Amino acid sequence: MQNKCTKYEALFTFSDEKTLIEHIKNCPDCKAEHEKMLEVSELIQEAKPYFVERRKKVAKFKIACAICAMILSGTTLGVINLNTDISDTIRYGTTLSAEDLGLPVDSYGLLMVE
Repeated sequence: MQNKCTKYEALFTFSDEKTLIEHIKNCPDCKAEHEKMLEVSELIQEAKPYFVERRKKVAKFKIACAICAMILSGTTLGVINLNTDISDTIRYGTTLSAEDLGLPVDSYGLLMVE
């Protein structure tokens, strides 16, 4: 029974490419492992454009959402600041009453019913 060579991972990770190639030429176990790694690498390179395109689409979507949020908030704040009727009646912590809404009220501030 022959032991399999387990040096491929260590050589691939820690040594230079020249040493790895020399070992692959002499060792059939490591040569088979290297061929498997090349096949996996080719599959990864084949799938890479799909993920790059998907990442670009997600980035474009995020940019579009940010621009829409900025336009919406800018428009809303602009309308509130320029329209003095709204900005005078709506303040933080205050509520609108029937009189503020222009409805007929009596001396107690209740709605008048005719």
